[in-house]
Amino acid sequence: MTRAMKDSGIEWIGEIPVDWRVIKLRQLGNFTSSGIDKLINPEEPLVRIINYTDVYNNKDYVLKNKEYMVVSAPQDKVMQHQVNIGDLIFTPSSETVEDIGVSALVIETLPNTAFSYHVLRYTFNNEVYLGFKKYLCNNFYVYSSFSSKAKGTIRKTLSREDFKEQLVLLPPLPEQQKIADFLDEKCSHIDSVLEKVRASIDEYKQLKQSVITQAVTKGVRPNRPMKDSGIEWIGEIPQDWKVIKGKNVLELLSKPVKETDTVITCFRDGEVTLRSKRREDGFTISLQEIGYQGIDIGDLVVHGMDGFAGAIGISDSRGKGTPVLSVLDSKQNKKYLMYYLRAMAFNGVFIALATGIRVRSCDPSWNKLKNLPYPIPTEDEQVEIVAYLDDKCSKIDKLITKKEQLIAELETYKKSLIYEYVTGKKEVK
Repeated sequence: MTRAMKDSGIEWIGEIPVDWRVIKLRQLGNFTSSGIDKLINPEEPLVRIINYTDVYNNKDYVLKNKEYMVVSAPQDKVMQHQVNIGDLIFTPSSETVEDIGVSALVIETLPNTAFSYHVLRYTFNNEVYLGFKKYLCNNFYVYSSFSSKAKGTIRKTLSREDFKEQLVLLPPLPEQQKIADFLDEKCSHIDSVLEKVRASIDEYKQLKQSVITQAVTKGVRPNRPMKDSGIEWIGEIPQDWKVIKGKNVLELLSKPVKETDTVITCFRDGEVTLRSKRREDGFTISLQEIGYQGIDIGDLVVHGMDGFAGAIGISDSRGKGTPVLSVLDSKQNKKYLMYYLRAMAFNGVFIALATGIRVRSCDPSWNKLKNLPYPIPTEDEQVEIVAYLDDKCSKIDKLITKKEQLIAELETYKKSLIYEYVTGKKEVK
């Protein structure tokens, strides 16, 4: 039998079951902010804190087996901001609207754990079933509402008042439990499949790295005499290859910027292209373009901070780049050198050259690149290696793309499933 419905008064939701309520979050509990920061003071006791990334990376739950950041804070402040089972921790600001208002539910006792000033804690009254709390706000219609209210240019923010005024749909308690239990089971199955698909993608990426490393260090011709390269991470190379220092293989370019140039970015997947072709959000905007340089189609580009993660490629566009990019030319096959530089990144060569305590300080800049050894095959073999890797990498990339499409479809299905049941469009029988 079809159940009776009524108008929710919310345009993008439409009708809801007659015994459901449309209610503001301020009527279901209280929001609290924290003053606990990432500081260490030997005079104060240590406490674990839940930060923005802890919430966003979990999305559903805040678990006790995570390695939270440890800071120091006065005991009275720790007690005041201690998290408890049933608390919902929200992200009130982000550089992208999609990350605003994400929440994670505390479902286990977290000893000596408080929330930081980067997030908000929401404490419910007894009108909401524990398992339903995470679905109350972690759904499409609430996220859309939060996004529409976000204010700011570079960093988007929601005020505490925005959170308090947010409308949510509240079924009767028995139905909350039915919906939560049903969605837990369905979402758990979807998450299990997602985990396996993501693991498969990681395996393909590792295969791609292995194929590149093998080709640029051993070649693609079988059964040939080998010799010691003198390069520890490579070992032997084909006997007719030479080992040459970077300064004798590469040339650092410094081109003027044209008025018509727009920003080029070197991405971690190796694509070097106009930023506008990929995305505009999530980047730090330079107020003054000091030291920007021109980049032409075909230039070899190495990112001075993200190169360790594979941000190395051949530019497909004309534009301008920041001083953090090394723009290079060579009389050798630049695509072969690109693959070799990526192999160095994959095998931890740049990280091993780090001079600071942070990973991103490994800095594969020109001063380091020019002094590194490069195994150089003949021109003909460089062409062979590039053709081989273009073919192999293209096939692997296609497989990865299919897996990523499957992930997108599963995530869309999961969002749709949650939306249909938390808005009453479908009923748990």
